[in-house]
Amino acid sequence: TLWLWGKSLIATSLIVVVSLFVVVVNYSEKPYFLLQPVFGQTFSNHWMFSKQPYKAFKPHLGYVSIPKQEPLKLHCELCSIVSSSGQMLGQAAGLQIDRSPCIWRMNNAPTRGFEHDVGWRTTLRVVSHTSVPLLLQKPQYFFGQGNDTVYVVWGPLRNMRKDGKGIVYNMLRQAVENYPHARIYVTTEDRMNYCDMVFKKETGKDRIQSGSYLSTGWFTLILAMDMCKEIHIYGMINDTYCKTEGYRKVPYHYYEAGSRDECAEYMLHESAPYGGHRFITEKSVFAKWAKTHAIKFFNPPWQLS
Repeated sequence: TLWLWGKSLIATSLIVVVSLFVVVVNYSEKPYFLLQPVFGQTFSNHWMFSKQPYKAFKPHLGYVSIPKQEPLKLHCELCSIVSSSGQMLGQAAGLQIDRSPCIWRMNNAPTRGFEHDVGWRTTLRVVSHTSVPLLLQKPQYFFGQGNDTVYVVWGPLRNMRKDGKGIVYNMLRQAVENYPHARIYVTTEDRMNYCDMVFKKETGKDRIQSGSYLSTGWFTLILAMDMCKEIHIYGMINDTYCKTEGYRKVPYHYYEAGSRDECAEYMLHESAPYGGHRFITEKSVFAKWAKTHAIKFFNPPWQLS
């Protein structure tokens, strides 16, 4: 009887172990790692980016999939964010970038033809509502079955509403119908308001009253601080770069040769009375965040005082 009881105990233990293994595998989403987020998801009385106790498999409720409305569930040990800036040109950072477990890009920034400088892999792409039509010009490239990139699209409610009147949301829904393997998430209205609140908290300025539009870089970094244990940012200049003597003049986008100089574009936006991105103001906030969190800047490196 004791021998039979022992066999039963072993069999039960094996079942429990196998069941746990299945649960873990089902939660895994390669190439991301099962790491708990470092930063809090909601505002606390202390501050939104204070470190919180780890919670396994915590979903990112501010981003929901099309069409199933499921929350984003991705976490990564190290995220390398590749800027669309002309600063990427001639830096030969591609190999270093491609060694990262997770590589993030923005809008429609291409890799083809620029692999030596920007790498070729893309695990997540943060996209502005205004850039969605540019992606849909090359739908097979961005959403085809061979592309397992996760897309996170941000935009105002008027374009992202789900009642049939949101023009950008309708485009994305059609893209998923045409490419069922596409992994597309949209930023919720609550999360959009949250990003506005962070801007006001950090700058003292109301985004709407000051005539500002948050940049894709702003949404990208806030998402990365929820999702990534460590963040490497490539090709982003700091808030004083354009005032330094002999700064490197590069195109605003690395893939748009002959376009307006990056610093000229930044100055234009910073001083625009309405409808401008406050790139320089945002960079000063990023510098502040980098002093207390695992954020590093490359090509060019930042000297954080």
